[in-house]
Amino acid sequence: MDSTAHFEKTFTKVKWSNQSVPDREFEACTFTQCDFSHSDFSHSKFAECTFTGCDLSMVKLPEVLLRDVTFKECKLLGVDFSLCKEMLFSPTFEQCMMDHAVFHKRKMNGTKFIRCTMKGIDFENAHLENAVFERCDLERAVFVNTQLQKADFSTAFNMALDPEKNKLKGAKFSVEGALALLAKYGLKIE
Repeated sequence: MDSTAHFEKTFTKVKWSNQSVPDREFEACTFTQCDFSHSDFSHSKFAECTFTGCDLSMVKLPEVLLRDVTFKECKLLGVDFSLCKEMLFSPTFEQCMMDHAVFHKRKMNGTKFIRCTMKGIDFENAHLENAVFERCDLERAVFVNTQLQKADFSTAFNMALDPEKNKLKGAKFSVEGALALLAKYGLKIE
């Protein structure tokens, strides 16, 4: 990856952990089983890229553009997505480990999270209208002042949402999920 611009390239099993690789541009690229953990991609651009089976744990993304980027079966532990460029931010996540990731104040309406582990994830002040949380584990996920109108939580589990601290109008929940919304009141429902 000596060049700074990459178009329609495939990267397989590239090991770039703990590296500083700023100001790169990747368009329509595919990354498979790459290790970018703890690397710094400051000011880089990823457009229409797919990451499959990659380790991006603790990757640094300040001022990084993520447009139409798909993450499949990736480790994204502790990634602070709130540092990414807000413009055109449009990732999709499938079967990813995203524990302790941060989306603070991130606008990501309609984002799909499919079968992801999202323990301790931070969605404080995020905009997630119409987002889909399909079979996601949301244990200890932080939702405070989060816009969740019409979000689909119907198959999500282990979540604790305070309806008084979030906007939930039109959001979908399973019966168990709806009962979890009442947990803070200490009610016994039989």
